[in-house]
Amino acid sequence: MTPRKIPQSNLYLREEELRRGIELLYFAYRDFTRDPDEILAKSRFGRAHHRVLYFVGRSPGITVSGLLSILRITKQSLSRVLGELVEQGFVRQETGTEDRRQRLLYLTDKGEAFERQLFASQRDRVARAYKIAGPEAVAGFWEVLLNIVDDDERDAVLKHIEK
Repeated sequence: MTPRKIPQSNLYLREEELRRGIELLYFAYRDFTRDPDEILAKSRFGRAHHRVLYFVGRSPGITVSGLLSILRITKQSLSRVLGELVEQGFVRQETGTEDRRQRLLYLTDKGEAFERQLFASQRDRVARAYKIAGPEAVAGFWEVLLNIVDDDERDAVLKHIEK
């Protein structure tokens, strides 16, 4: 393994170091999404479908408005993606018991299997990176990611990931 350049003191706040970090995020995202993109393409799905499957799988019974809040996409975009997932049998919708206007979302067995396949491709990559980096680096990475999230959203994000 090639030795890594580790920023010292406050040098990591220089523009060149910030650019380096941003580039690493871009390259990591490119490779993090490559395997699921290949799996999704076989079903003619994209990343929006993946995000819906992931968050519905993590929060069975999530409302459409709850999903919109997490994804921060337009109702129209979600409607298209969700319609395709429902039509092809990956997601099912149920009417809310307390509020009949609500649509509660669940993965079907087919949807659960597909989401597990997508997750496995990313889980293995992240687990390998965590193992190589070690627990202190992982804790620092989580801290950096959390602090990239908008200030007013951090509590909601923490609540969501800690359930």
